Amino acid sequence: MHEIFESITRILNAIFGAPLTALLNTIGIHPAHPGAPIGTDLTLEIITVVGLILFFIAARVSLNVERPGPVQHIAESLNEFVVAQGEAIIGHGYEPHVPWVTMIFVFIAICNCFGLLPGVETPTANPAIPLGLAILTFIYYNWNGIKAQGPVGYFKHFLGPIWWIAPLLFPIEIISHLARMMSLTIRLYANMFASDLLTLVFFSLFPILVIPFLGLHFGVALIQAYVFMLLTLIYLSQAISHEEEEH
Repeated sequence: MHEIFESITRILNAIFGAPLTALLNTIGIHPAHPGAPIGTDLTLEIITVVGLILFFIAARVSLNVERPGPVQHIAESLNEFVVAQGEAIIGHGYEPHVPWVTMIFVFIAICNCFGLLPGVETPTANPAIPLGLAILTFIYYNWNGIKAQGPVGYFKHFLGPIWWIAPLLFPIEIISHLARMMSLTIRLYANMFASDLLTLVFFSLFPILVIPFLGLHFGVALIQAYVFMLLTLIYLSQAISHEEEEH
């Protein structure tokens, strides 16, 4: 499998490498490998995105109320799971956020599970990928908070309930929100990196025990995807909730 992904990466670099390097140089980013700016991690992300697009197209095309197929069953189960989490955490008004939260959960879960393949490193064990997801999540929930409450109403969230402690509370709240990106990044990256490393070490020492550790890796992969989704829902619920709803 590793050789297959490497071959796809070489093809992508041959087609898109030069334009991508030129684009990155234009915005002041200089790739470590200008001739091959696309790494295997990015290839796995692209494969995941393309696979998800094809899956949901297949689910839409094969939609049948009377005789649902296996693809539809999987899509419906996934939707029911995410909807239940959104309704429990956000409550009223959770519906618009189901697509984003579903994407977060499924994308991370699939990327995490790539580490189960022989010779393939988990993409999310590269800190750049969890960081990118954390930044997008940060932008998403803050933007929706502003849309739900307006700029002034959302700004008041950072000031606290008592006006005279606002100068102290405001910088603390700002730092706390910025730290969420670091928390999301480190939690996902560290757990997947440790899982990869643990599997590799035990496979090197005791190859016969690799199967239980692959099972452990699979469990960690799903749990970390769920935790990232759960925190996204919690941040969203805090961002879009109005002050009168909190009392």
